[in-house]
Amino acid sequence: MADSAPVDTAAAAGSAADLPEGFRRVRRVLAELGHPHAPQFLNVAARTAQEAADALGVALGQIAKSVIFRRRADERAVLVVTSGDRRVDERKVAARVGPIGRADADFVKRSTGFSIGGVSPVAHATPPVILIDADLQRFDVIWAAAGHPNGVFPLSPDELVRLTGDAPVHDVVQVAAPSTAAPRVGDAR
Repeated sequence: MADSAPVDTAAAAGSAADLPEGFRRVRRVLAELGHPHAPQFLNVAARTAQEAADALGVALGQIAKSVIFRRRADERAVLVVTSGDRRVDERKVAARVGPIGRADADFVKRSTGFSIGGVSPVAHATPPVILIDADLQRFDVIWAAAGHPNGVFPLSPDELVRLTGDAPVHDVVQVAAPSTAAPRVGDAR
Protein backbone atom coordinates (compact mmCIF):
# COMPACT_ATOMS: atom_id res chain seq x y z
CA MET A 1 0.00 0.00 0.00
CA ALA A 2 3.01 2.27 -0.42
CA ASP A 3 1.36 4.26 -3.20
CA SER A 4 -1.51 5.33 -0.98
CA ALA A 5 0.19 5.77 2.38
CA PRO A 6 0.27 9.28 3.84
CA VAL A 7 3.34 11.22 2.81
CA ASP A 8 5.17 14.27 4.06
CA THR A 9 3.52 17.40 2.68
CA ALA A 10 6.82 18.93 1.60
CA ALA A 11 7.82 15.80 -0.32
CA ALA A 12 4.36 15.41 -1.85
CA ALA A 13 4.07 18.79 -3.47
CA GLY A 14 7.42 20.55 -3.32
CA SER A 15 7.25 23.94 -1.66
CA ALA A 16 4.36 25.08 0.50
CA ALA A 17 3.24 27.42 -2.29
CA ASP A 18 2.66 24.36 -4.50
CA LEU A 19 0.14 22.88 -2.08
CA PRO A 20 -3.57 23.53 -2.77
CA GLU A 21 -4.98 26.65 -1.08
CA GLY A 22 -7.61 24.75 0.93
CA PHE A 23 -4.98 22.37 2.29
CA ARG A 24 -2.70 25.30 3.26
CA ARG A 25 -5.65 27.03 4.98
CA VAL A 26 -6.48 23.93 7.03
CA ARG A 27 -2.80 23.45 7.93
CA ARG A 28 -2.56 27.08 9.11
CA VAL A 29 -5.77 26.90 11.19
CA LEU A 30 -4.78 23.58 12.78
CA ALA A 31 -1.43 25.11 13.78
CA GLU A 32 -3.14 28.23 15.14
CA LEU A 33 -5.46 26.05 17.22
CA GLY A 34 -2.54 24.05 18.58
CA HIS A 35 -3.46 20.74 16.96
CA PRO A 36 -0.46 18.41 17.36
CA HIS A 37 -0.83 16.68 13.96
CA ALA A 38 -0.17 18.48 10.69
CA PRO A 39 -2.33 17.40 7.77
CA GLN A 40 -0.92 14.83 5.41
CA PHE A 41 -1.15 14.82 1.63
CA LEU A 42 -1.97 11.40 0.19
CA ASN A 43 -0.60 10.08 -3.09
CA VAL A 44 -4.19 9.31 -4.12
CA ALA A 45 -7.41 11.28 -3.93
CA ALA A 46 -9.80 10.19 -1.18
CA ARG A 47 -13.09 11.80 -2.26
CA THR A 48 -15.19 9.23 -0.43
CA ALA A 49 -14.97 7.80 3.06
CA GLN A 50 -14.22 4.36 1.59
CA GLU A 51 -11.36 5.73 -0.53
CA ALA A 52 -9.91 7.48 2.53
CA ALA A 53 -10.19 4.35 4.69
CA ASP A 54 -8.54 2.26 1.99
CA ALA A 55 -5.72 4.78 1.49
CA LEU A 56 -5.05 5.04 5.24
CA GLY A 57 -5.56 1.37 6.07
CA VAL A 58 -8.14 2.14 8.76
CA ALA A 59 -11.73 1.11 9.45
CA LEU A 60 -14.38 2.93 7.43
CA GLY A 61 -15.95 4.24 10.65
CA GLN A 62 -12.70 6.05 11.52
CA ILE A 63 -13.23 8.45 8.63
CA ALA A 64 -14.91 11.62 9.88
CA LYS A 65 -16.90 12.44 6.77
CA SER A 66 -18.23 15.95 6.29
CA VAL A 67 -21.75 16.24 4.88
CA ILE A 68 -23.03 19.71 3.99
CA PHE A 69 -26.71 20.69 3.94
CA ARG A 70 -28.37 24.03 3.22
CA ARG A 71 -30.55 25.43 5.99
CA ARG A 72 -33.74 26.70 4.34
CA ALA A 73 -34.44 29.55 6.78
CA ASP A 74 -31.26 31.49 6.07
CA GLU A 75 -29.31 29.60 3.35
CA ARG A 76 -26.56 28.86 5.89
CA ALA A 77 -24.40 25.77 5.48
CA VAL A 78 -24.96 23.00 8.00
CA LEU A 79 -21.98 20.69 8.43
CA VAL A 80 -22.61 17.24 9.87
CA VAL A 81 -19.47 15.31 10.75
CA THR A 82 -20.16 11.61 11.06
CA SER A 83 -18.47 8.23 10.82
CA GLY A 84 -17.75 6.98 7.33
CA ASP A 85 -19.81 3.86 7.94
CA ARG A 86 -22.97 5.77 8.87
CA ARG A 87 -25.64 7.65 6.92
CA VAL A 88 -26.93 11.00 8.12
CA ASP A 89 -30.58 11.05 9.14
CA GLU A 90 -31.81 14.36 7.70
CA ARG A 91 -34.85 14.36 9.99
CA LYS A 92 -32.62 14.22 13.08
CA VAL A 93 -30.48 17.06 11.72
CA ALA A 94 -33.55 19.17 10.88
CA ALA A 95 -34.87 18.61 14.41
CA ARG A 96 -31.69 20.27 15.70
CA VAL A 97 -31.19 23.12 13.18
CA GLY A 98 -34.51 23.62 11.37
CA PRO A 99 -35.55 22.55 7.88
CA ILE A 100 -32.66 21.65 5.58
CA GLY A 101 -32.15 20.79 1.95
CA ARG A 102 -29.43 19.21 -0.09
CA ALA A 103 -26.42 21.33 -0.99
CA ASP A 104 -25.07 21.28 -4.53
CA ALA A 105 -21.36 21.50 -5.38
CA ASP A 106 -21.50 25.27 -6.02
CA PHE A 107 -23.13 25.94 -2.62
CA VAL A 108 -20.56 23.73 -0.86
CA LYS A 109 -17.63 25.49 -2.53
CA ARG A 110 -19.06 28.99 -2.00
CA SER A 111 -19.98 28.48 1.66
CA THR A 112 -17.05 26.37 2.86
CA GLY A 113 -14.28 27.28 0.45
CA PHE A 114 -13.73 23.56 -0.20
CA SER A 115 -14.77 21.24 -3.00
CA ILE A 116 -16.85 18.16 -2.26
CA GLY A 117 -14.47 15.38 -1.26
CA GLY A 118 -12.18 17.72 0.64
CA VAL A 119 -14.49 19.52 3.09
CA SER A 120 -12.63 19.91 6.35
CA PRO A 121 -14.33 20.33 9.72
CA VAL A 122 -12.25 23.53 10.21
CA ALA A 123 -11.15 26.62 8.25
CA HIS A 124 -14.39 27.34 6.37
CA ALA A 125 -14.87 30.44 4.23
CA THR A 126 -18.06 31.17 6.18
CA PRO A 127 -18.60 29.47 9.55
CA PRO A 128 -21.28 26.79 9.20
CA VAL A 129 -23.65 25.40 11.78
CA ILE A 130 -21.85 22.24 12.92
CA LEU A 131 -23.19 19.00 14.37
CA ILE A 132 -20.93 16.09 15.30
CA ASP A 133 -22.34 12.59 15.38
CA ALA A 134 -21.95 10.71 18.65
CA ASP A 135 -20.96 7.51 16.80
CA LEU A 136 -17.49 8.95 16.24
CA GLN A 137 -16.86 8.33 19.95
CA ARG A 138 -16.44 4.63 19.11
CA PHE A 139 -12.87 5.37 18.02
CA ASP A 140 -9.78 6.74 19.71
CA VAL A 141 -8.40 8.08 16.40
CA ILE A 142 -10.40 9.39 13.48
CA TRP A 143 -9.31 10.99 10.20
CA ALA A 144 -10.83 14.13 8.68
CA ALA A 145 -10.43 15.83 5.31
CA ALA A 146 -7.90 18.64 5.17
CA GLY A 147 -9.31 20.97 2.52
CA HIS A 148 -8.48 18.87 -0.53
CA PRO A 149 -9.39 15.33 -1.68
CA ASN A 150 -5.77 14.27 -1.05
CA GLY A 151 -5.51 15.94 2.36
CA VAL A 152 -6.28 14.27 5.70
CA PHE A 153 -5.39 14.72 9.35
CA PRO A 154 -5.74 12.52 12.43
CA LEU A 155 -7.51 13.58 15.60
CA SER A 156 -9.58 12.21 18.43
CA PRO A 157 -13.34 12.80 18.69
CA ASP A 158 -12.69 15.12 21.65
CA GLU A 159 -10.18 17.10 19.57
CA LEU A 160 -12.80 17.38 16.83
CA VAL A 161 -15.19 18.98 19.29
CA ARG A 162 -12.51 21.41 20.48
CA LEU A 163 -11.31 22.31 16.97
CA THR A 164 -14.87 23.06 15.85
CA GLY A 165 -15.49 25.50 18.69
CA ASP A 166 -17.24 22.99 20.95
CA ALA A 167 -19.73 21.91 18.30
CA PRO A 168 -22.55 19.88 19.84
CA VAL A 169 -22.42 16.08 19.71
CA HIS A 170 -25.72 14.34 18.96
CA ASP A 171 -27.17 11.21 17.44
CA VAL A 172 -27.76 12.38 13.86
CA VAL A 173 -27.47 9.14 11.90
CA GLN A 174 -29.85 6.53 10.64
CA VAL A 175 -30.26 3.46 12.79
CA ALA A 176 -27.65 0.93 11.69
CA ALA A 177 -28.83 -2.52 10.75
CA PRO A 178 -27.50 -5.28 13.00
CA SER A 179 -24.19 -6.53 11.68
CA THR A 180 -23.40 -10.16 11.11
CA ALA A 181 -19.78 -9.37 10.28
CA ALA A 182 -16.88 -10.27 12.51
CA PRO A 183 -15.87 -7.68 15.13
CA ARG A 184 -13.79 -4.78 13.83
CA VAL A 185 -10.07 -4.69 14.21
CA GLY A 186 -8.36 -1.47 15.21
CA ASP A 187 -8.93 1.03 17.91
CA ALA A 188 -12.71 0.85 18.15
CA ARG A 189 -13.99 1.10 21.67
